[in-house]
Amino acid sequence: MSLKNSLLLTSSLLFAPTLLLSAGTAHAEVPNVVVSIKPIHSLVASIMQGVGEPALIVEGAASPHTYSMKPSNAAALEKANIVFWVGHGLEAFLEKPLESLGSKAKIVELDDAPGLEKLKFREGGAFEAHDDGDEHEAGAEGHAHGEAGHHHDEGEFDLHLWLDPANAKAMAAEIEKTLAAADPDNAAAYKANLDALNTRLAALDKSLAETVTPIKDKPFVVFHDAYQYFEHRYQVKVAGSITVSPETLPGAARLKQIHEKIVELGATCVFAEPQFEPKLVNVVLEGTSAKSGTLDPEAATLEAGPDLYFQLMDGIGTSLKTCLSNGS
Repeated sequence: MSLKNSLLLTSSLLFAPTLLLSAGTAHAEVPNVVVSIKPIHSLVASIMQGVGEPALIVEGAASPHTYSMKPSNAAALEKANIVFWVGHGLEAFLEKPLESLGSKAKIVELDDAPGLEKLKFREGGAFEAHDDGDEHEAGAEGHAHGEAGHHHDEGEFDLHLWLDPANAKAMAAEIEKTLAAADPDNAAAYKANLDALNTRLAALDKSLAETVTPIKDKPFVVFHDAYQYFEHRYQVKVAGSITVSPETLPGAARLKQIHEKIVELGATCVFAEPQFEPKLVNVVLEGTSAKSGTLDPEAATLEAGPDLYFQLMDGIGTSLKTCLSNGS
């Protein structure tokens, strides 16, 4: 080998690590992703499997309806490249923290995702709202205008969107699109994970429809009106809610009205929720033949992760079938 060729070979070997290092750093890092609540976090975690793990704000048994930010949450948001949340009508505690992020992170409001079926808040009849715990005169049509601190304006929608697997699919598509745009190096992985998630969602939808078929005609009462999407999808018969808004505890007039509704309709079950006061359920059950059960629409009792969404939805279907079947 000539001296010139030898020098060229030595030079290329010396520079090889630098070239490899440059190639490695050319790849964009996996974005820091923060998600507001467990059901949405589960969808994001499913799409990020094998790539990264999103951070969760509302952990454990906490509820977005009553949550207060922690310093660790603020720190996570400060580091975030992408934040997924449902929207202003659900995680109100996040509004000011997200405003303060400014242009530091891409904020994705999933209630704007294309393809969602959105249902308006329902008020009146069994879902009539009350102010400061006292009953309003509802008028000829039984319409009221929202509980204290929870008024609904025309055009506002119920944001418990995830309780319909078709909506979960629509939100997952928006999540995948956002992640792929921010992290094109892993776009193929996000797409493959989305395809796998959609397959699971289709199977879940079919399974839930079969689970609740035997109890579709049996009325029941829930703690707060969070189940409209599940009801709409599977045609189960929610007769009313103890409170329209879990931030505001119902007064005696409201509880009396629900008690009378249970007796009138022959409601088979009244469902509590893990985060909220179960004594209220016992009050409306007293003197009726209805039984009590528990529904967990925000996954308070479940461990966060890719499987949580499926455990959450299966749990609702199973709880309904168990209580309503035994109550007949």
